[in-house]
Amino acid sequence: MSATDDNTLIDRCLSGDGRAFAELLAAYERVVFTLALRMTGDREEARDVTQQVFLKVHRGLAGFDRRRRFFSWIYRIAVNESINARRSRRDHESLDERLVDPAPTPEEQSMRREVAAGVQAALLRLPDADREVLVLRHWLEQSYAEIADALGLPESTIKSRLFEARQRLGRLLRTEGGGRDGA
Repeated sequence: MSATDDNTLIDRCLSGDGRAFAELLAAYERVVFTLALRMTGDREEARDVTQQVFLKVHRGLAGFDRRRRFFSWIYRIAVNESINARRSRRDHESLDERLVDPAPTPEEQSMRREVAAGVQAALLRLPDADREVLVLRHWLEQSYAEIADALGLPESTIKSRLFEARQRLGRLLRTEGGGRDGA
């Protein structure tokens, strides 16, 4: 969604148009949920985080700084809520099997489940900053420029962080057998 579209919806929300907030929710719900899911590793927790994010957005919309992108603002709220939810949870549950794409054969499905669980487990062991840039780039498919804007960092720093985060994730996968043959 463009910044102009976002600002138009925000104006409508602030003037009391409930449908406008429903449109904002529809535009960003999937992105927020995907981010929360990858940051927490738990589908139910991701749903709770998504709900909390939109409650905070609704309450804080009047204070939104129009000089910033709405995506960057909602993204930061979602990351903070995800980190808070993860920190408040004591035990780290394994990846919900429903997250794995269905495979045509039971063997392929089992292999994919094993790899996905290993990747998710390794992802959850990374520092929050590493997990954040990996999720933005590889699960939310944001460009380097979009990630830089969302995090308020130079693009060169994002590239460096991504490189280091990928290296750490790869080491975790190799040492802990997170993927088949270290993949």
